[in-house]
Amino acid sequence: MAVDHYENFPVASLLLPRRLRGAVADIYRFARSADDIADEGAMEDAWRLEQLAAYRAQLHWIASGARSDAGPAPALAPIFEPLAATIARHQLPITPFYDLLSAFEQDVSVKRYADMPALLDYCARSANPVGRLMLHLYGAVTPDNLRDADAICSGLQLVNFWQDVRVDHRKDRIYLPLDAMRRHGVTEDDIAACRLSPQWTALMAERIEATRALLNCGAPLARRLPGRIGLELRLVVQGGLRILERIEMARYDVFMNRPQLGAKDWGVMLWRACT
Repeated sequence: MAVDHYENFPVASLLLPRRLRGAVADIYRFARSADDIADEGAMEDAWRLEQLAAYRAQLHWIASGARSDAGPAPALAPIFEPLAATIARHQLPITPFYDLLSAFEQDVSVKRYADMPALLDYCARSANPVGRLMLHLYGAVTPDNLRDADAICSGLQLVNFWQDVRVDHRKDRIYLPLDAMRRHGVTEDDIAACRLSPQWTALMAERIEATRALLNCGAPLARRLPGRIGLELRLVVQGGLRILERIEMARYDVFMNRPQLGAKDWGVMLWRACT
């Protein structure tokens, strides 16, 4: 599957063992297409929820053992037939896929988050399932590994939120916790006006430091995983940290300076991942 969205983090890269690249692509196809239903275009919310309900029905088909004579809906067969085969081949749990879908459904109806616990609950379903599925593919599911994978995935999700403040606001979404905004005196009007005030700087500095701590908390997982898999994960963690660094270098102006990782950044990340 072509990765036709800009992604700051690698998807089924050459660092992955060849035997896993197809499985990762199948998972990505499901997650990206469902996320696009929730996010892209100017469709009505009712349409989005109807399409996501169709995805849920296909997950039910897979959960039943994919034994129904009817099979997946024809329009969704290119997504769910390979996904069903991947789940069966690698004995993947179905719950993470339901969790991802619940997060995409939540995107349609929830546009603001009161505090960090509410936002992290969303991350636990929008991002953490991917890390857990990867651990199953690696055959590396342990309590410590799951804990650290959750920290990395939630951290990466938060990185995306902080770099996409303006993009999300155009969709009437604000992922900055409302209690933190109030504490620092930042309003929604400030975001709409792209106002780089001392209050904004303090808010973003706080969020970035907390996110950096979360990524660093999960980083030991990359040292426990062997070979190329561990190297890719170290690159992913370094990618998240590099974006945070780029935001700081831009003095927290994510309105006009949304960070995108280029060749120089990847060189820095590779050096840090290897050393």
